[in-house]
Amino acid sequence: MQHPDVIVVGAGFTGLSAALELAELGHTVRLLERDSEVGGLAGSFTVGDRRLERFYHHWFASDEEMLRLCARLGIAGLMEPHLTRTGMYYANSVYRLSKPLDLLRFAPLPLRDRLRLGLLTVRAQRVRDWRLLEHRTAEEWLVSLGGRRVYEVVWRPLLEGKFGDHAAEVGATWMWTKLHLRGGSRTRSGSETLYYLRGGSDALLTALRKRLADHGVDIRTDTAVRSVVTDGRRVTGVRTADGELHSARQVLLTVAPALAAGMLEDQSDTHPSVPPLLRQLRRIRYLANICLVLENNRRLSDTYWLNVNDPSFPYVGVIEHTNMDDPARYGGRHIAYLSKYLPADAELYRMDDAQVFEHSLPHLQRMFPGFDRSWVDAYHVWRAEHAQPVITPGYTRIMPPVQSRVTGLYLAGMAQVFPEDRGTNYAVRDGRRAGRLIADRLRTEPGGRRNSPEDSPARLRGPHA
Repeated sequence: MQHPDVIVVGAGFTGLSAALELAELGHTVRLLERDSEVGGLAGSFTVGDRRLERFYHHWFASDEEMLRLCARLGIAGLMEPHLTRTGMYYANSVYRLSKPLDLLRFAPLPLRDRLRLGLLTVRAQRVRDWRLLEHRTAEEWLVSLGGRRVYEVVWRPLLEGKFGDHAAEVGATWMWTKLHLRGGSRTRSGSETLYYLRGGSDALLTALRKRLADHGVDIRTDTAVRSVVTDGRRVTGVRTADGELHSARQVLLTVAPALAAGMLEDQSDTHPSVPPLLRQLRRIRYLANICLVLENNRRLSDTYWLNVNDPSFPYVGVIEHTNMDDPARYGGRHIAYLSKYLPADAELYRMDDAQVFEHSLPHLQRMFPGFDRSWVDAYHVWRAEHAQPVITPGYTRIMPPVQSRVTGLYLAGMAQVFPEDRGTNYAVRDGRRAGRLIADRLRTEPGGRRNSPEDSPARLRGPHA
């Protein structure tokens, strides 16, 4: 494959899904990934004799794209449902919030506000059109639904824990998506059912990579792209960090906007559409994530997902993975993720791994009074510089289109998932849409490849195309 039809930059689920869509439509694809393995934020590491995601993952019943992909790859039987428990850490106490009755026992709020909190989620789920909320902040909307006290006790700490100094700017659409998604994963009794693959994301990535190889997709890991190359009129390929030129008439970037901007800077004086695209990409702000993963010899609690509403605690969530998946699958180890979103220049993010662990111990001992460092058999620290876009009111005005004004250049990534929030399900969805759009353009441009009748423009164009 000297000159593929399409070069895809980034082998997360967006890039992998786009490559599969294009390959199945008969196009040649080269996939370039700077890391040593595919998967992006769903990449894994080894625990015992099993592979586990570096950053926690699960799926909802509404994640239809992911369920379809598993079926398409013949691994649908690996997707397993799990009843899970949710809780909140507030004022040095853990409160269970898995079922509606738990709200009535939530002592930090008086009874009237507990009822308002329950009604808030019902009222939020009745909103069908996110466009009605796009001009509002999350704070404005949540206060209007549940009152100021509910906001101060429940929502403000979560928003500030997630977005830090950007909390007041977060749009209502981001929160609406969260409330809709969680509501749709609950049973009639109010319990939450989540899904997880036996073997984790690694099982899915292994099957997906094999399918791509079967279709002739040229996957190159440890290959960082330095720049996109144009001839002043259209894209002609990309240049890698080692100086190698990879030629193609269509290029899809699935990386964060800041990284995409860096790849386009060299063309700002060559192509007239690049400077306005750079300005658009640079308006999107991102937060990093740091995740401390503990391999414990006993569990911290019986809660799967513990939201932390305490600004003095260094993490916004404690996710005990083996309260969802069986610890026997990890050699009897109890796996807990401690997650924090923060700027990439924050002190915690810049600590070395040992410092992160030592810094976290006294906070864990405060949250779980029986905890002792002897519980921890091993720990891991993972970092991602571009983990969460900051979604603000009017976000559609700054969100880049999939098809840019630079002919042959396309962009698809978590910053364009809106109005939904980032997630592997939407990465698969948007990767497929981008793949179909590019295939359509390849079919219709002069000298383009002609596909079969079922690959008509009407079928290929998705709603974001």
